[in-house]
Amino acid sequence: MTNTDDRAPVNLTTALASFDEVYSPRIVARVNDYDVRVAHTLGEHVWHVHEDTDEFFLVLDGRFDIALRDADGGERVVELHRGDTFVVPRGTEHKPSSPGGSILMFEPTGTPTTGDRHDGDVPAHVHSTVGKALDA
Repeated sequence: MTNTDDRAPVNLTTALASFDEVYSPRIVARVNDYDVRVAHTLGEHVWHVHEDTDEFFLVLDGRFDIALRDADGGERVVELHRGDTFVVPRGTEHKPSSPGGSILMFEPTGTPTTGDRHDGDVPAHVHSTVGKALDA
């Protein structure tokens, strides 16, 4: 139930209240060739990379951390709070984690949540998906 079919507004609070799974984004709108996705966050994601696209995050609630690896293998963590935005540049290995919260993301339609490649097994609480319909 995205607003692409009926052109009705989507309330993000209501959208987030409609599902409980973490790291299982729901598509709330489409802009050109991009999905606007919302997700609950809790725990560790998986190290992954999107080779051909940047990834935009807006923290709607709680805290959301993004560990980043540079080309030399060094790591740093960006700590985000409600209202903060951050863009992970294409080709940058990153690993989200959260003590709890919710986020909004902009990604090209069809972008997998676990990237073009990832390290190790995907944790059971992380859904490897290209986004789900809001009413899924």
